[in-house]
Amino acid sequence: MLTNVEIQKIIPHRYPFLLVDKVLELEPGKRAVAIKNVSVNEPFFQGHFPGFPIMPGVLIVEALAQTAGIAANADTEGGAKLGVFASIDEMKFKRQVVPGDILRLEVEILSMKMGIVKAKVKATVEDKVAAEGEIRFAMTAVKK
Repeated sequence: MLTNVEIQKIIPHRYPFLLVDKVLELEPGKRAVAIKNVSVNEPFFQGHFPGFPIMPGVLIVEALAQTAGIAANADTEGGAKLGVFASIDEMKFKRQVVPGDILRLEVEILSMKMGIVKAKVKATVEDKVAAEGEIRFAMTAVKK
């Protein structure tokens, strides 16, 4: 299991855009399972939507991508690398995610070739699928 502090050693995301709270399972280069505790205090809920807060689908995909980045980056040396989106394929949204939900983020790395990572991703709440599909991203060094 990885804590939030340990996650920040693997990927460069920081508040308010770090969307992974804890990693429950990790097989570097292969798979990861993480969680995002969805709180009403998230800044995006102010406008999405007043009186009817729903986590934006794009942020669910981002949380999945960050989890995939952790899986792809966990055993590399030389500091955190940034995963930059290349494609999102056949992403389906099947359930709304609202404050109080615990979003379970599951990723399986399908391939890592020439710096391009392809992953099968799924987000669930209480064992019900909220979103699933495939993503691709390019790993790039973070400039300081």
